[in-house]
Amino acid sequence: MSIEAYGNYLKRQAAVCRDNCEIEKELYEELGVKRGLRDMDGVGVLAGLTNISNIQSSKMADGKKVPCEGRLFYRGYDIKDLVGGFLSGNRYGFEEIAYLLLFGKLADKKELDEFRHILSSGMTLPKNFTRDVILKAPSSDIMNSLTKGVLTLASYDDDASDITMENVLRQCLMLISVFPMLAVYGYHAHNHYNNDDSLYIHRPDPNASMAENILRLLRPDKSFTPLEAKVLDLALVLHMEHGGGNNSTFTTHVVTSAGSDTYSVISAALSSLKGPKHGGANIKVVEMMRDLREHVEDMEDQEQVEAYLKKLLHKEAFDQKGLIYGMGHAVYSISDPRAQIFKEFVQKLAVDKGREEDFKLYSMVETLAPEVIGRERQIYKGVSANVDFYSGFVYSMLDIPLELFTPIFAMARIVGWSAHRLEELTNVDKIIRPAYMSVGEEKTYIDLEDR
Repeated sequence: MSIEAYGNYLKRQAAVCRDNCEIEKELYEELGVKRGLRDMDGVGVLAGLTNISNIQSSKMADGKKVPCEGRLFYRGYDIKDLVGGFLSGNRYGFEEIAYLLLFGKLADKKELDEFRHILSSGMTLPKNFTRDVILKAPSSDIMNSLTKGVLTLASYDDDASDITMENVLRQCLMLISVFPMLAVYGYHAHNHYNNDDSLYIHRPDPNASMAENILRLLRPDKSFTPLEAKVLDLALVLHMEHGGGNNSTFTTHVVTSAGSDTYSVISAALSSLKGPKHGGANIKVVEMMRDLREHVEDMEDQEQVEAYLKKLLHKEAFDQKGLIYGMGHAVYSISDPRAQIFKEFVQKLAVDKGREEDFKLYSMVETLAPEVIGRERQIYKGVSANVDFYSGFVYSMLDIPLELFTPIFAMARIVGWSAHRLEELTNVDKIIRPAYMSVGEEKTYIDLEDR
């Protein structure tokens, strides 16, 4: 079959697939099926219990649930207090907050020093792994490269399938340590073989924080400023965990419940995270803002910016999806506490990088977008900027390439995934199996000769 004939076959059969896969939208409401496992107001269907984190976006008033300023708690501690604690102590927060999420308690100095040593000593890959796995068959999709690396590490683990608590904890700590190496080395390999860039593989510094090491591995000269490392560290902490219901964390629970090994579980979570509706959202924000600059003459003119935002909603601009990326969240309505915390440090970095005009534009869009959405759309709850609205801007100021935006998210969220895997193994012994109702008709078989 020729390439053209095969292409025509795929088009024809794809149409057949669509015709036979489509289900009438009205049936979902008629049969009480929660599409996306969410109620009409966006609240997720209760599927489990967790004490790892808690999200508050509403409160009871006069017997009714009403939206409130968003709050996020890690193991019962308000994220604002946790961030304020390590920033006031002039400490990097990744390791401290990772300990809290994994073990459920705040570490004292001795426990934190020991944990930092465990993570830093784990920043090493098996002999020849970089050459034989990462540098061979590099991919432009670094999330796929990262997933491949995780799955291949199982081949180097004699106890890969052992799901005892001690062994799973060992595997999780190791993966937390090596995620930056797997992702950044994968990026360098792709750049070298496909873009003819120089290839450099830096080893981590055992005395540096996770954020410092990410920048060290990424940059040719291994240099960075304290402000750059502090802002990246904050980004990692804010992305580290967000409840059991987000897509990738729920995937972690689902695959863990099947009794699968840690490498398969984390690979499944990575595959979930890479989608543009989840971990890839910050890339879409950066691309949207780039398109805005190309199509708006005066960036300081609110009317011109507002007109562009209207075009976005009416599918007349950017990717014609009808979305203003970085606006709105499945849970938060009035505010995303992560975005609020982030914004102050985004402004500091913008001043340091000479990007004040860009920051003003982001701030203008943050203000105008909810107003435009409120006028142009019938919405059931408020809309505010989410953490992805600013994270992509931050990564661009840190000279982190687009290909690494979602892997950076993964370097943070693997801590939350690990905590939830340990929680699922501890508390639940049933495989997660929700029900799907069949709405297909019963048919009588027709012999091939009679079709």
